[in-house]
Amino acid sequence: MEKQLKILAVDDDFINLKLISSMLRKNVNVGIIIEATNGLDAINLLKTQGDIDLVLLDIKMPVMDGIEFLTNIQSMNEFKKLPVIVLTTDETRKHEAFEHGAFDFLVKPIREHDLSSKIAKVADLY
Repeated sequence: MEKQLKILAVDDDFINLKLISSMLRKNVNVGIIIEATNGLDAINLLKTQGDIDLVLLDIKMPVMDGIEFLTNIQSMNEFKKLPVIVLTTDETRKHEAFEHGAFDFLVKPIREHDLSSKIAKVADLY
């Protein structure tokens, strides 16, 4: 069996976070789900957990938004290659997300099938 991914879901909206986690729990490629409500908390979790395989990242968040998060992890050698899938309602930020190192992009509302196919791409990397 393929490795199950440890995923960090980052979204400041409680309902979105629970919806994403619910979708992830049904996915055979997902083992552990960790949640954060902003980019700063997410970076701290990356540093303390160390073995996260994928980040699902909202763009619009307080404290540190998604683009700031991407910029920060791109400057850290240990996280430079960490796949980040950006989840946002604002499709106009797609180019900006990719410029800052995003692996992939999904427009909200997230459909379970779309999320699963993006996760399968990441699972193939391991």
